[in-house]
Amino acid sequence: MKGKVIFIGAGPGDPDLVTVKGRNVIEKADVIVYAGSLVNKEVLNPRKEDCVVYNSAVLNLEETTEICREATSKGQLVARVHTGDPSIYGAIGEQIRELQKYDIEYDIIPGVSSLFGTASVLETELTLPEISQTVIITRPEGRTPKPRSESISSLSKHQATMCIFLGIGMIDKVVDELLVGYSEDTPIAVVKKATWDDQEIIRGTLKNIAQKVKDANITKTAMIVVGDVLNPGDFTPSKLYDPNFKHEYR
Repeated sequence: MKGKVIFIGAGPGDPDLVTVKGRNVIEKADVIVYAGSLVNKEVLNPRKEDCVVYNSAVLNLEETTEICREATSKGQLVARVHTGDPSIYGAIGEQIRELQKYDIEYDIIPGVSSLFGTASVLETELTLPEISQTVIITRPEGRTPKPRSESISSLSKHQATMCIFLGIGMIDKVVDELLVGYSEDTPIAVVKKATWDDQEIIRGTLKNIAQKVKDANITKTAMIVVGDVLNPGDFTPSKLYDPNFKHEYR
């Protein structure tokens, strides 16, 4: 019997935010490869006693692929557990490409992105009528290159809601690029470890957020959200629940 690799989005941190489907696979898995400190280890608690667990933080792509190849050749089920939703900065594309080389069967189970965990703890709707109807998901350029047209400075000119992954370690650079399109009074929030027990939330404006982040000594595992949806004041409600508007999606 051929084995299988199943990529699972573990959610943003709260172990109850993993999907039922994802948890069912974790319960049945013979092997689990999880994404290090980014994944709350409580997510792995339902596993079998004899399940073999690997921390991918100390593995390279070749080593991870070999674990999957060996396990599936024995007919075993491998749960590849990623933080949030694996389709956003989860590096599953390169892993899938390697699995395909060995004709290893795989599936993907989506998860609650840290982006949405962040929005929930900020108690914010990211798309408010007449304020922003667009959400830009991006990251600053670091060791991973970006197309020039996708620079934060270019994207900032849309003045839409922007959610920035993997940027807290270069907060000064991120703010400088954001100021190309947004005003310095634009509200911004930084959330470290959203939905974890030890989450931290910092609110400010583009004028003062960098210093606030430094004062809090936040250097990793944080999401940056910028845009007027964070402090909208009065705004026009949507038509969804307008008494004079009939809507099939209500």
